Amino acid sequence: MLSLKTLKLLTYINNSTALMVGGRITVMKKNNGSFKYRNRLNDEKDFPKIKTIPKKLHKSWGIGKFVMPSPLEVNSLMKKVSKGKLTTINQLRGILAKKYKTTTACPIVTGIFVIIAARAAEEGLKEGKKRVTPYWRTIKSNGIINEKYPGGIAAQKKILKQEGHTILSKRKNYIVENYQNKLLKI
Repeated sequence: MLSLKTLKLLTYINNSTALMVGGRITVMKKNNGSFKYRNRLNDEKDFPKIKTIPKKLHKSWGIGKFVMPSPLEVNSLMKKVSKGKLTTINQLRGILAKKYKTTTACPIVTGIFVIIAARAAEEGLKEGKKRVTPYWRTIKSNGIINEKYPGGIAAQKKILKQEGHTILSKRKNYIVENYQNKLLKI
């Protein structure tokens, strides 16, 4: 198993992205012709999957079943957020859980697919596409801007301000002011 320090070094040296899924670290080259986030977005991999919530997660996830959505489902929900509106990752999870009649949607898988959708959209923009998934409108719970999106916090702040949102600094985080009033009703 690679240490975090080694992983960061490999990521820096190889100009690559590291993704940890199921305890396994995969180091992927960025856009070298073979790796595209769009391909990951369109890779269904037998999703959606519905599983029983393990006992050790009952306290945080509840009792019952959880859904692991497909990347395209997450992307599709993110596309529904129009200019001036917002959604949270938890709101997306709630919609997915309702659709599949489960207690919840997996926060890890949903979060990973949100990032993949964001990076696929950014690839599209770099390729000259005019309309892409507006990933910057999907924020974390409590209105927090997602630092893992392409361009980091600075890029997301800039786009959200252009769309009329006010961004506040709160300790180490940046939040969208009154985000609750701007959440999309899906």
